[in-house]
Amino acid sequence: MRFAKGHGTGNDFVILPDPDGVLPLTPTFVAALCDRRRGIGADGVLRVVRSAAHPDAEASAGTAEWFMDYWNADGSQSEMCGNGVRVYARYLAEAGLVAPEGSFNLVTRAGVVPVTIGEEISAGMPMPRVYVRSEATSDGRVFGGTAVDVGNPHLVCPVDEPTLERLDLTRAPGVDPLVFPAGVNVEFAAAGSPPAGADLYRRMRVYERGSGETQSCGSGACAVAAVALEHAGLETGVVVVDVAGGRLTITQTASEFLLAGPAVIVAHGDVDAQAIRQLAPSF
Repeated sequence: MRFAKGHGTGNDFVILPDPDGVLPLTPTFVAALCDRRRGIGADGVLRVVRSAAHPDAEASAGTAEWFMDYWNADGSQSEMCGNGVRVYARYLAEAGLVAPEGSFNLVTRAGVVPVTIGEEISAGMPMPRVYVRSEATSDGRVFGGTAVDVGNPHLVCPVDEPTLERLDLTRAPGVDPLVFPAGVNVEFAAAGSPPAGADLYRRMRVYERGSGETQSCGSGACAVAAVALEHAGLETGVVVVDVAGGRLTITQTASEFLLAGPAVIVAHGDVDAQAIRQLAPSF
C-alpha cells in the first residue's frame, strides 16, 4: 500500500492515495497504522479519494473533485480537520492532481472548503458558531470555557501562561456529555501581545478527541480565534495562534474565516498492509 507522510505545524498525518475508493479501511486498521511504535505513527489518516467515489461526498462531486476522508488516530472519523485540509491540499499539488498554485475546492464531512495554495496554504473554514458556556476538568481543576462549532466541536478555555505550561494533557479533560455527546476537542489558550499585523495573539495547547494532545489543531486554532475576537468585541480581525508545532494565522472578514500556515509533505513509501492488519486486532 502506497503512503505519504505530512504535517501542518506538527499535526501529522498518514496520507493514503485511493482515488477510486477501493482501499478496505477499517477503524482498527487506521488505529494500527497511526500507532507510533508499531505502525507508521500519526495524529490521523487522510484518504485521498475522488468525491464521486465515496458515499459521503458523491452529492458534492459536481462542486469539488476531491474528498478529504479524515480518520482520527483511534480509528474514529471526524467532520473537519483544518491542518488536515491544508496538508491534503499540499499533497494534491505535489502529486500533480491539482495546479501547484491557485485555488480550488475540497469536500469535507463539514461541507465544501475553498483552499488556496502558495508558500503557505490557506483554507476557508466553516464560520465558527460560538454557542454556550461549559467547563473542562483537568488536573483536578475546573476551567470555564466556551463551546464553538467549526464544523466539529470545540471547547475553548482561557488560562494564564503559567497554567498553560503546567497542564497535564496526557489524559482527556473531563467535559459535560450532555453538551458534547460526540466528544469534543478541548483548547486551553493564553493571551499575549500580538505581533505586527495582527489584532490579537493566543498561545494554545489542545487535546483532540480521538488523538490525544497534539502539536497543533487547525480547527481548534479557529475556535480559539473566534472566542478571542468575540471577547474583544471585534467582528473582523487577524488572530495569530502559536501552537507547539509552529504558528497559524486566522483572518475573519465579513464573509470568510481563513486559516493559513505551513503544510509539508516529508516522505513517500510503501507500508506492509498485511503486517498492519495482523496488528489491528489488538486495537
